Amino acid sequence: MITIKNDKLTVEISENGAELQSVKTPDGREWLWNGDKTYWTGRAPICFPICGGLKDDQFIWNGKTYNLNKHGFAKKSVFSVGSVWDSGAVLTLASSEATKEMYPFDFVLYVIYELDGNSLKVTYKVENTGNDTMFFSIGAHEGYMTPEGIEDYKVVFDRPETLRAYILDGNLLEHNYITVLENKTEFPLLDRYFEVDALVFKHLDSHGVTLVNKSGDRKINVKFDGFDYFLLWHKHGAPYICIEPWTGVQDPVDSTKIIEDKEGIKYAVPGETFERSHTITFG
Repeated sequence: MITIKNDKLTVEISENGAELQSVKTPDGREWLWNGDKTYWTGRAPICFPICGGLKDDQFIWNGKTYNLNKHGFAKKSVFSVGSVWDSGAVLTLASSEATKEMYPFDFVLYVIYELDGNSLKVTYKVENTGNDTMFFSIGAHEGYMTPEGIEDYKVVFDRPETLRAYILDGNLLEHNYITVLENKTEFPLLDRYFEVDALVFKHLDSHGVTLVNKSGDRKINVKFDGFDYFLLWHKHGAPYICIEPWTGVQDPVDSTKIIEDKEGIKYAVPGETFERSHTITFG
């Protein structure tokens, strides 16, 4: 376990998945979901090299079919610790023979955590170390405690939004959607929204949201410029909510499986590094 801290936050990070394990303020309050197995053992998995699910858990590249599970393999990989200082840490994951059985590209993934006051900046850097153009997605999946239950909370977008939640069919997306908000900034969380799974939104005008409870004493702001997709998810009835900025999205139900044609897929040419950051402010 890696610990970084300043006078506002103490953050614990596991080498397994480079996953956040705890975010506490000096009053001892825990802000991150605790991984209670009753509901969901995850806390803040990193989605890489895909976000969401693939049709039949497969993709095709150069005529060959590869098997890759939902959200990819980073969340179950052991990262190397690059450097650690009082208020920050760098963890890395490099391609290996094991990863190339699932995903044929050479890469190094850097996950950088940096504290600044009561904010935690999370940066993903994806470096193509191979000789082929590399296709990938990356996304965040942090879960936040909602001790009173999610219906005591709302998500406030930084711009007015008409939210169209695309309908999930298992791990895949239909082309149809349900409109859940019309030209407003405040989106009240209702548990029934999550009876099926997640709320999947495409191409928001906003570049940030704030999760806030009715009393106003629990507030989390997430800024995510450069992420094309945004999800909200929790296990039906559980006391947490995941706020998920993604650079990619689930396969549609009629996917061809060809990775170059996948909606939202990013690419890096040999030697190129792709970078995205999101910043989480607590309280």
